[in-house]
Amino acid sequence: MRLSFYSILAAFCLAAAPARSVTPAHSTNPAPLKSAVVRLAPDFSIPGIGGKPRTLRSLRGQAVVLIFAKSVKTKALIKQAKLLQELYEQFASRQAIFAVALREGDALVPSNIPFSVVSNGAAVAAAYGVQGDFNIAIIGRDGNLDYVTNKVLAPQRVRDVVQNSFSVQEALRNH
Repeated sequence: MRLSFYSILAAFCLAAAPARSVTPAHSTNPAPLKSAVVRLAPDFSIPGIGGKPRTLRSLRGQAVVLIFAKSVKTKALIKQAKLLQELYEQFASRQAIFAVALREGDALVPSNIPFSVVSNGAAVAAAYGVQGDFNIAIIGRDGNLDYVTNKVLAPQRVRDVVQNSFSVQEALRNH
């Protein structure tokens, strides 16, 4: 028997879907559904309004594009920032956060995107298990670590990961 990609994906999604309780027909308050946590992203903090730090946990409901780099002079960071500029307006309207964790220093990223600089970037990089001069992580609205790579990502790939995260989560909530 030959299975198609979609039948395998459907079986996986059904197996990974959270168990639902049956609510009586007369009930007016059905139990809310929650998506299963696949890999919760380690917490970190960024500067907030008025200098008060904001944690990743407080950013739930927003996608986070987190770039790890040795310094602001890392060539891959500069290239990734340039590629992300075309997505910035679209993502900003969805309240996505762009952040950078620097292992050396805490300078501002030379970009038109207002990157938030993560506090204690070296410790955050260690918590994520990233190595080398460059990594990028995409964290979904639910706090799951959706994607991690040490390669510069094309804007379309970043958009796809963020969009699919939004779509899948929304479908789970409406299912």
